Amino acid sequence: MSGTSLDGVDVAVVDIEGRRIETVAFLTTPYTSAMRQAILDVSNATTTTGSISRLSFRLGETYAKAVIDTCRRRQVALDSIHLIGCHGQTIYHESGRNTLQIGEAAVIAERTGIPVVSDFRTRDIAAGGQGAPLVPFVDYLLFRHRSRNRVALNIGGIANITAISRSGEVIAFDTGPGNMVIDALTVIHTRDRQTFDRGGRIAATGRVDPKLLDGLLDDPYYAQGPPKSLGREQYGAEFVQRLRDSKLALPDLISTATTLTAATVSIGISRFAPACDELIVSGGGAHNPQLMGRLAAFLPNVAIATSADYGIDVDAKEAIAFAILACQTWRRRPSNLPSATGARRSVVLGKISY
Repeated sequence: MSGTSLDGVDVAVVDIEGRRIETVAFLTTPYTSAMRQAILDVSNATTTTGSISRLSFRLGETYAKAVIDTCRRRQVALDSIHLIGCHGQTIYHESGRNTLQIGEAAVIAERTGIPVVSDFRTRDIAAGGQGAPLVPFVDYLLFRHRSRNRVALNIGGIANITAISRSGEVIAFDTGPGNMVIDALTVIHTRDRQTFDRGGRIAATGRVDPKLLDGLLDDPYYAQGPPKSLGREQYGAEFVQRLRDSKLALPDLISTATTLTAATVSIGISRFAPACDELIVSGGGAHNPQLMGRLAAFLPNVAIATSADYGIDVDAKEAIAFAILACQTWRRRPSNLPSATGARRSVVLGKISY
């Protein structure tokens, strides 16, 4: 898995047998600054077909190496792996219309000798869905409880929730920015020395600007009912420039962006999952105490835990999810949830490179 945070490639090695899911190994391979910039240069940007094509093959090599290195460093025999699921790197996502993830799966299959399932989102869009979120299928398997209404929250580049009622009904959608805006402002503030606000330390030194925050919260997206999804198109360079145009000090902008993430998650839960008893957090944002603290302040009556409390590494969950989705595809089983994506029907996702 490599997400909109552009921090690197997460590789999870997972044993799946029926409903039993066991994580055998996990490793994150950070992107180099050059790779990160190359992805930004083609993400919702004016670019060339040559740049996209070359980067797709380059990413395929990067993904293959990440799998091989994970097996070597975690002492897992490469030939013991039966299947690879690869989400790919999203460079454009227009909800319900089109989406583009790159990272050539044929290269991964060739380098590892293992079949690869990739390009998961396109079939859901073909079936009338948003193409996202896809992880709710896995959230349901991992976290459904017969007597508690749970919400699984992943705070990656974008924040998204899966609300699972005790009766088994599922609602899922992207709530707003996750770490993406905070990360971009941190890069500017530290002059590329940091790519994220480690421990929320910069946010802790800044002050939230109520006027700017209120203006950002006026976006009609937050009141819009699901299904709905977001990407770098909404929270990329133009959004960051809008914040900088306020002329606030960068620590204040980072603090305000941190509160924006917490506030929009809270709005999503309060409006569309008001019966939530328990919030289970995963993703990089789970490591940010400023973000987690502000989230708790917005949701005082909700018990907040992390996925690690349920045996799922907060950094590994999405990589684990795409292993499970790949397994479903290999078995020719549908794995989108129409209640989450808005698709007309459940479909088998992805394409297979043998």
